[in-house]
Amino acid sequence: MSLLEENGVEFTKVEYLKAPLSKHEILSLSKKLGIAPSGFVRKNESDFKENDFENILNDDVALAQAIEQFPKIMERPIAVRGERAVIGRPVENVLTIIK
Repeated sequence: MSLLEENGVEFTKVEYLKAPLSKHEILSLSKKLGIAPSGFVRKNESDFKENDFENILNDDVALAQAIEQFPKIMERPIAVRGERAVIGRPVENVLTIIK
C-alpha cells in the first residue's frame, strides 16, 4: 500500500479475510492474473494442508470454492487495475500495472 501511496495511485483496499471473495470473483481474479487459482494459493498454509487441497489443484472451480471457504489460502497482496492483476510479492510487481 505504501508503494501505491508513494506513487500517488488511488486504490481501494479489499479485506477479503473479513469479506471473502466469491467463487466467481476468484475465477475472475484468476483471469486477470493470467494464472489458474493453483498459482495463487498458499500451499504451506495450515488450512490448505489440513483440508488436503493438494488433490484439487488442477480443478479451478473446486479450488476457487476452497479459497472462498478458506480465504487465508489465497496469496496476498494482489493488486488489480482494470482487467489486469499482479501478485504483490515482490512489491515491485505492482509497478507493472500502475504505470
